[in-house]
Amino acid sequence: MNTRLVFLLFASIIATRYNVVAQTMINIETNRTALILETDADSALIFTHFGPRLSHTGDYQQIRGLDKFKPGNDDLYNKREAYTSAGSLTLLEPALSVTHANGDKSVVLHYVSHTIQKIDNNRTLTTIQLEDSRYRLQVTLYYQSYYQEDVIEQWTAISHREKGNIVLNKYASASLTLPGKNFYLKSHHSGWGREMASEEEPLTHGIKTLDAKLGTRTNLLQSSSFMVSLNQPATEDAGEVIAGTLAWTGNFRIDFETFDEYYLRVTAGINNFASNYTLAPGTPFVTPKFIFTYSNQGKGAASQHLQRWARNYQLADGNGERSTLLNNWETTYFDFDDAKLNALIQDTKKLGVDVFLLDDGWFGNKYPRNNANGGLGDWQPNKQKLPNGLVSLARNATTNSVKFGIWIEPEMVNPHSELYEKHPDWVVREPGRKEYYMRNQLVLDLANPAVQDFIYNTVDGLFNEIPGLAFIKWDCNSLIYNAHSPYLENQDHFYVAYVQGWYNILERLRRKHPLTPMMLCAGGGSRVDYGALQYFTEFWPSDNTNAFDRIFIQWEYSYYFPAIALDNHVTDMGKQPIKFRTDVAMMGKLGFDIRVNELAPQDLLFAQQAVKCYNSIKDIIWHGEQYRLQDPYKEKVTSMAYVNSNKDEAVVFNYYVATTYTTTIGLPIKMKGLAPDKQYKIEEINVYPGTKSTIHSTKTYSGDFLMNIGFNPEVSARRTSVVLKVTAI
Repeated sequence: MNTRLVFLLFASIIATRYNVVAQTMINIETNRTALILETDADSALIFTHFGPRLSHTGDYQQIRGLDKFKPGNDDLYNKREAYTSAGSLTLLEPALSVTHANGDKSVVLHYVSHTIQKIDNNRTLTTIQLEDSRYRLQVTLYYQSYYQEDVIEQWTAISHREKGNIVLNKYASASLTLPGKNFYLKSHHSGWGREMASEEEPLTHGIKTLDAKLGTRTNLLQSSSFMVSLNQPATEDAGEVIAGTLAWTGNFRIDFETFDEYYLRVTAGINNFASNYTLAPGTPFVTPKFIFTYSNQGKGAASQHLQRWARNYQLADGNGERSTLLNNWETTYFDFDDAKLNALIQDTKKLGVDVFLLDDGWFGNKYPRNNANGGLGDWQPNKQKLPNGLVSLARNATTNSVKFGIWIEPEMVNPHSELYEKHPDWVVREPGRKEYYMRNQLVLDLANPAVQDFIYNTVDGLFNEIPGLAFIKWDCNSLIYNAHSPYLENQDHFYVAYVQGWYNILERLRRKHPLTPMMLCAGGGSRVDYGALQYFTEFWPSDNTNAFDRIFIQWEYSYYFPAIALDNHVTDMGKQPIKFRTDVAMMGKLGFDIRVNELAPQDLLFAQQAVKCYNSIKDIIWHGEQYRLQDPYKEKVTSMAYVNSNKDEAVVFNYYVATTYTTTIGLPIKMKGLAPDKQYKIEEINVYPGTKSTIHSTKTYSGDFLMNIGFNPEVSARRTSVVLKVTAI
């Protein structure tokens, strides 16, 4: 027997005698962060580290064991598994819970293998195979890392080879175990007109759950995006923070459970409420992606990671252009005809924006859409309002060098509609129970392929009917009540199948019409997630367009979504002057929903000049780095900056937000993101006609000065909105 065989035999005997198991370590790294997983003596996959990336890979091996003196480390139920399963040692909230074909509830997952695939110079996909060999249940964990953006996506595929169907009782996308002395959760609750209200609270013993059971508009009450500060509350520029969001446009559930005094487990995925999922052998169930990032430089850096990732990889045309527009909704509501709309097309040209957007009320004949009570589902132009159809309006827009866009709500139906009369079997409703309406409408059953075809053909038909269709506003105003699919045999699949059906429609539309801008709208920001935004170029943050309120709403959205994704319209809501309203709307994608023909001459002149000003700076806002300089919750003056990639141009928006009157002009505001050694000039832009700026644009300042001493925009109760352009010289 040769020496090598003797050595291998001896090593095998020693391993068996003393239960020594070769340890597997899996490194998932980005530019600044690392997620480390490794196996233990039971071949369980353990969560070891998520935080700063270390210079020497070998140092990660020393992390385990550092907590051996912490209370409870020897309790088996506290094993920090990378994907926790119910029915065995895990007695805390699991990521996976299964009922096997024989009725057993136990799942024990062991590491089998892993692969690392380099997709390109920036992206790496790590695939880890786990298995419960007793039940031939396979779980595949996917971790896709984005090196420059410092973002990781995680999702899971579950399959089995049992002799019968199994039932997935819970099937999360991911679970993270985070160490820390204390944990602080920043989450966002909402309601119509008051989206993204922020709360930050310590996570104490027990479980804190963010969830939705609404079916559609699932972010209406609670956002699926959050931040967790480790050890102490993070500030904008300091502290450790994890930012996370779920790419799923349906019911979600995110659990935050503290244990062992020093750990927090975050479990995120589809809400398993009323959704036990029956899985046949050999058919994988793939969960949505959970997106997360780590920063040890505060919340600002974490949000920049997500914004860069979204622009580069997730948001439809995230590095592209957007169109400014004039919407007719708050000008006409349902009361319009050809003459009014053609006049608004002229106003669109006069204002200088790109698109005229025709909103709700253009369709329905047997049940004309003259209010919210009828017509929804009958997507034929109303012959009384539009005797020449949509084609005539689109041609008139083209003649006036204006593009044409249209509003639709194709997932919904009014009981007073021809569609409802012809296809009552297409409607989501519980048989034998009273129908319950929201905005006088019901939801179509997107689990039904025939309904998917109807919606696809409806939207595709608009492209055929309207030459050069340039914009779609896709609305969704109803929740799902009395959830029941006439199509599905297993109603436990409904909430999942609805979203999958919607995605299927959008996949088909985007294959045929990949470039047309589409706005995601749902009575405000009720449907904002990266599952949907892979198909949409932008979203409507809130029906509340009061500019003062919008400062706070847009501020909170900015933690998770880039400015290019936010549609902001100038409207008549609120008492602020048109300059204030326009400046606030510029912090994203600018639009108007005003009566242009009723504007005072100076206001019209300002609006026209503002569109030109916006066109000169929009690239910085859309594609630059966003910096929150001064908090509207804490200061009398709030400030937000956008800096281009070369650090030679920046735009800074400053607003007076004090709720009590003061004439004091505040202290200098410190800039961020500039080059310390460059010299800059500062000028005020978007000045109201006839107003003289108090900013001296001939002075120069170093980036070092502006970031450490600051600059006073001279905002006050008399000068409520100031936009500054910072340019390197």
